[in-house]
Amino acid sequence: MSAGKLPISVFIIAVDEGDRVGRTIESVRDWVDEVIVIDSGSKDDTVAVSEAAGARVMFHAWPGYGEQKRFGEDQCRNDWLLNLDADEVVSAALAAEIRALFPSPSHQGYWMDVVEILPGESAPGWFAHTVKCLRLYDKKFGRFDPSTVHDSVHLVSGTEGSLGAIVEHRSSRGFAHTIAKINRYSTMQAQNMVGRKKRPVLLELRIVLEFAIGFFKAYVLRGYFLKGMYGFINAMHYGLSRFERLAKYWEAER
Repeated sequence: MSAGKLPISVFIIAVDEGDRVGRTIESVRDWVDEVIVIDSGSKDDTVAVSEAAGARVMFHAWPGYGEQKRFGEDQCRNDWLLNLDADEVVSAALAAEIRALFPSPSHQGYWMDVVEILPGESAPGWFAHTVKCLRLYDKKFGRFDPSTVHDSVHLVSGTEGSLGAIVEHRSSRGFAHTIAKINRYSTMQAQNMVGRKKRPVLLELRIVLEFAIGFFKAYVLRGYFLKGMYGFINAMHYGLSRFERLAKYWEAER
């Protein structure tokens, strides 16, 4: 390990992320021991960009979110891991906060806020959608769930802390990308529900109401109404994503 770097392995799963994975790697490469990118068959320049930015890249065919991240865990040489998605950037404040934890972290896992930044925004807006995730952890105490659609870390022992600074999440490249992502992910969600044989309660009624509920959640509760027409359109997309997963489950069930 190079002097001045933390004993942390960063691992990133990616496919066709050449336009943004470089920023993800650059946000951590100067202060962590290694950065690993697990590519599942990119047709763009993801591999070349990742290697040029300083990451070690390997191919692994796509088995689902949780299993791909578990594969990534197994490639890391350090016990302390930091997982990032290819559309996420560790803010400078969060990098400083993580560096301050070492060499003796008080906990075995740390939660952090992953905050949405919409296209056209340089920083999170008011009431930006935030997801709290456990992303920095000691793999001796836990690892990712093997679910095909959910990617959550579960500690089986040890204690957990929280970090105050943010991970910047630029999920959408634009409307066409968002629609394609909704279609792909809702299919995986429906297949997962079928596989678990867990029929949603009041399925038919929920299909009727799910779009409106999802739209309200995004537009009002997440504050998208503050973002003008862009916020309205993105709230519509969120409602569609919630509707599609149930509609596809209903279709598969029949």
